[in-house]
Amino acid sequence: MKSYQWTRLAAVTGIGVMLVTSGCSVLKPKEQSQPIDPPQAGADAAATSAKAGGVMIANPMQVTVYAKDEKGFVAPIAIQVEKTESTAKRALEYMVEGGPSQGQLPAGFISLLPKGTQVKGININQKLAIVDFSKSFTDYNLQDERKILEAVTWTLTSFPTVEKVQIRVEGKELKEMPVGGTPLDEPLSRQMGINLEKPESVEFGQSTPVTLYFLNQNQADYKYYVPVTRLIQRTDNVAEAVIKQLIEGPDAKKGLAAVMTPGAELLKVSKADDVITVNFSDKVLGPDKKAPAEALKAVVLSLTENAGASSKVQILVNGDAKVSASDNQSYAKPVMRPATFNQVKL
Repeated sequence: MKSYQWTRLAAVTGIGVMLVTSGCSVLKPKEQSQPIDPPQAGADAAATSAKAGGVMIANPMQVTVYAKDEKGFVAPIAIQVEKTESTAKRALEYMVEGGPSQGQLPAGFISLLPKGTQVKGININQKLAIVDFSKSFTDYNLQDERKILEAVTWTLTSFPTVEKVQIRVEGKELKEMPVGGTPLDEPLSRQMGINLEKPESVEFGQSTPVTLYFLNQNQADYKYYVPVTRLIQRTDNVAEAVIKQLIEGPDAKKGLAAVMTPGAELLKVSKADDVITVNFSDKVLGPDKKAPAEALKAVVLSLTENAGASSKVQILVNGDAKVSASDNQSYAKPVMRPATFNQVKL
């Protein structure tokens, strides 16, 4: 169990000042190279060229950037960028309003870094990424302050070489954000959470954060996963809590869609070495006796987000490992976190 200081939030998040809390959740995921489903057509990073947003990209590669959707959630989007020596720097450049991602993001999504922001440099050493932005980085609206920090931190920590992030502007380290005063006295990590939720029944000092993946859909019928960090009553069994919270579903007021089959029932969660085994009753299956693909992917994403992406997930139904998903993906063996998800169709 590890104690850590929650970053103070701007009042617009509705959560207020985070106090010192403790929990066993280790929110330090790293995307892996083996997907749980095959890449979509046109998403092959080894291709010599690709068309994205109406523009041909030579020597493309896929990276995950975080942007704000039309409901205000910060969500990951896998896009095509030109392959460079500094992929992390390139990913941040694609997060600038009016920048090269123009036309690549799904309808309703907005880049969070202020217009005109330049990434003057990024240095990664011992898994700490020190990013130097231009002065334009400080020109943002108060309600976007924490979203900007989440987007930068979660984009950079998607790379296996980064666990923490420190922000500079014009070469000078920021001690706090200039508009809302969010403190930056310590490097940022995924422990800060994303799209935070605090139920009224939970006290800050007696809570454990768990990050869950629910579904959202834009007006163009593009479906995508949204990570939500929810504070729950303190627990030592984070993996079990994650599944129970997925079954409970999203906050009805937030507009996200549930991922689990109505009536889904958890029998047991156990862990041995790097494998988390989740045993559901057959109520998790649909009428076709297959498990909904979106539910199983959400289970894998959520468990590896909290336990670490080096973990694998074994899904059972009534103790049987011969589980088939509605997309015909087999879950008979333990699966790893996908390298990318929320791909944009080109």
